[in-house]
Amino acid sequence: MKAAGKLMKVFVTRRIPQEGMKILSAAADCEVSLWDSDEPVPKAELLKGVQGAHGLLCLLSDKIDAEVLDAAGPNLKVISTLSVGFDHLAMDEIKKRGIRVGYTPDVLTDATAELTVALLLATARRLPEGVEEVKNGGWSSWKPLWLCGYGLSGSTVGVIGLGRIGMAISQRLMPFGVKRLLYSGRTAKPHAAEVKGEFVPLDTLVSESDFIVVSCSLTPETQGLCDKAFFSKMKNTAVFVNSSRGAVVNQEDLYEALSSGQIAAAGLDVTTPEPLPTNHPLLTLKNCVVLPHIGSATYSTRGVMSALSARNLLGGLQGTEMPSELTF
Repeated sequence: MKAAGKLMKVFVTRRIPQEGMKILSAAADCEVSLWDSDEPVPKAELLKGVQGAHGLLCLLSDKIDAEVLDAAGPNLKVISTLSVGFDHLAMDEIKKRGIRVGYTPDVLTDATAELTVALLLATARRLPEGVEEVKNGGWSSWKPLWLCGYGLSGSTVGVIGLGRIGMAISQRLMPFGVKRLLYSGRTAKPHAAEVKGEFVPLDTLVSESDFIVVSCSLTPETQGLCDKAFFSKMKNTAVFVNSSRGAVVNQEDLYEALSSGQIAAAGLDVTTPEPLPTNHPLLTLKNCVVLPHIGSATYSTRGVMSALSARNLLGGLQGTEMPSELTF
């Protein structure tokens, strides 16, 4: 055992699945302190908790800005986030200070893709509405046009952002009999050939797709990308699904498009803010399905994410290789 003075301080901003905690607890050179709650750490407690820390394990709900980095001080070597997104991290500040960053891509791809397909089907086929009608007595006899929705067979699907998750969603949608798969992004992707993906300008994708799936990362370019102009180009029979980040969508414009019949329906696993207030206008609409950001929520996926974030943290502390390091 190293002398007590050599212990490296680690702050974990939330209770995380035990797979990760076991790895951290077993590390002899770490002194782990934890915000022991399922709820986010308040800013004041975060600033207190990071003081003198060598390592920080955080979640996407924790804003790691210059103030937090200053509070941590010069010891901070590594930040490990239990997420694939990193828009909650002030990357410029982190880079300036030479702090390494770990994240958890790949391991949540399948779970997020499955959830996105489930959300698309639930929205297109009006499942939440159907469940409600059964419960409230609205189900009478069989009616030819009651609760009709839209099917994937023979349709055109547009994927905005054909990265890991966009690709995994596309691979799952194609067996439903999708006729064309369009995608847009910064560059054409060689792997798109596997799903017969056609690289098209965003305007083409928006106007020709029956289903639009947003799976891009949140950047200054994609912030508010799906706005009034975007929705006005969509077919009025089209279904919009977002499982990327809430801020990619202008929610006021989406509400207008949904309530006016400009587009048929929307399914969201992400919103701004999160949680979405219960009195938000979108929640009054039957043609909008909102989920509480559960893209990666399978027991096994969250366990693997937890373990990976712990290994990333230890790699950064020990100055060795991190399994998933974010390169600047």
